[in-house]
Amino acid sequence: MQFHVPRIFLAVVVAWLAATAWARDCFVYFGTFTDTSSRGIYVSRLDLDTGKLSAPELAAAIASPNYLAVSPNARFLYAAVRSDNSPGAVAAFALDDRTASLKLLDQKSSEGDGNCYVSLDVAGQNIFAANYNGGSVKSFHLNSDGTLANGSVVQFHGSSINPKRQNSPHAHCFVGAPGGRFALACDLGTDKIMIFRVNPANAALKPNTPPFATVAPGSGPRHLAFSPDGKTVCVISEMACTATVFDWNGSKGTLRERQSLSLLPPGLYRNTFTAAEIAYRPDGRFIYATIRGADAPGANTVSVLAVHGKKLSLVQNIGCGGVFPRGMGIDPSGHWLIIGNQSSGTVTVFAIDPQTGKLTPTGQVVQVGSPVDVKFVPVKD
Repeated sequence: MQFHVPRIFLAVVVAWLAATAWARDCFVYFGTFTDTSSRGIYVSRLDLDTGKLSAPELAAAIASPNYLAVSPNARFLYAAVRSDNSPGAVAAFALDDRTASLKLLDQKSSEGDGNCYVSLDVAGQNIFAANYNGGSVKSFHLNSDGTLANGSVVQFHGSSINPKRQNSPHAHCFVGAPGGRFALACDLGTDKIMIFRVNPANAALKPNTPPFATVAPGSGPRHLAFSPDGKTVCVISEMACTATVFDWNGSKGTLRERQSLSLLPPGLYRNTFTAAEIAYRPDGRFIYATIRGADAPGANTVSVLAVHGKKLSLVQNIGCGGVFPRGMGIDPSGHWLIIGNQSSGTVTVFAIDPQTGKLTPTGQVVQVGSPVDVKFVPVKD
């Protein structure tokens, strides 16, 4: 089977591969909530040969930098700064890929409560933020020095069938599509994936035609991931604990549902659990999803999905080694998966089998206060 990969997406992949060709280690940055023992963004060093993770150190003191994004050239790091009672913010840092240090450059309001997500387009020109409590999204254009220039704010409207969780919109992620012309936002409150056209020159947003796709009522779409070839979007739904696969038309900005499947093994009752993060292995053959829950069989796990052409199948569901796995990340080589376990205040490392995609615990449990997100930067020695 042959794939057509968008040029701009391919250029970013080549840059990452070039970096990892000479980098034996990666810096690993952890976004956190600072309501416990955390003071901000932490960083460790990952040995790509052994999977050994060093003890985390504070890289930047800042309030609840829960979700992170790294520029394609690894010069800048951005954080979603969350506040549930007032507008959140996006913070911009200069990143030193030799020392892992972070220096605050800029911070601007996300113009909505509960900023829970931040992402960059593949060219590193624009940044996108999602406000969960406020039910809105915000875009910024990036200046050459990494600072933020305002783009657009869009307020969502509507509800869905669950009166406790879906009586208003709840934007949970906002992701730039390959090519830089579109961005997609998951709205947990309305069961919609909103689709926007993006002006690459100034980050201005305009609803696409059609303006959204949907998942099954009551699913609660949370996060999404594009496949490495840029042709597929996989949406993880928090409330239904499902993965829904869409064909992505990068020319028209449209989604067409292909498949939806449970992330839980047969026999587990979904209302006991909530799904959190989703990620493709860099080769596109496997998908990983974190499942949170109460202290019950099947709680606090990671599910592994195998990609068979245009179909997915569940091949593993394994304990995460902690409590309430929220975010995770896969290193650029695709050999190691690191999970942030929010409630236990721990980070765990798994080895990925490149043939089966299955996970094996390395036995490493590292203390990080309320970890939420995991991002990698190849070390430039």
